[in-house]
Amino acid sequence: MASRVRILCGVDLRNPGENAMPDFRARVFGYHAKERGECRFLPVLEPIPIFKDLTNCELAAIERILHQREYSTDEVVFRQGEPGMGMYIIQSGKVIVMTEPEGVTLAELGDGEFFGEASLLSEAPRSATVIAKAPTRLLGFFQSDLYALIERNPRLGLKIVIRLAMFLGERLKSVNQQVRDLTEKLRQAKQG
Repeated sequence: MASRVRILCGVDLRNPGENAMPDFRARVFGYHAKERGECRFLPVLEPIPIFKDLTNCELAAIERILHQREYSTDEVVFRQGEPGMGMYIIQSGKVIVMTEPEGVTLAELGDGEFFGEASLLSEAPRSATVIAKAPTRLLGFFQSDLYALIERNPRLGLKIVIRLAMFLGERLKSVNQQVRDLTEKLRQAKQG
């Protein structure tokens, strides 16, 4: 029986060697282990404000919990009103952010940009619909994964939550300024 298992798995269980497990995973699951220290998404993650100034080791820990998904042109990523589950980073491609049912485009986002980050903190309903406008590869970073990371590595989790809060605070200031500017333009238009 043992020799049969050795043949099926392609691993000599009496002397499996250093690389037996990665080779076994690759054959059985189509999984390829990363080289130690390798971070495939480093160029995508480094510019994201909530990952700013993280070490390569910390970025590698983030990479391990990201979910990669590909979307076809015109495929919906999520709809306005659905519960928020987390944020998405555009590895490649293009999406539009729009309101429903009006169909007003709020933003067009591309490579290296991100959306849905407030959902890392709250499962509040999505405020807009996001649709892929080209073949698009997204990296999902979900609330449940952030919470699990906080339990495993509180220091790293806290860094991310603090940067997220700072980013959302800056975005709120920017939106407030836009509202003030529009209010002033509306006031001037009524007078003129």
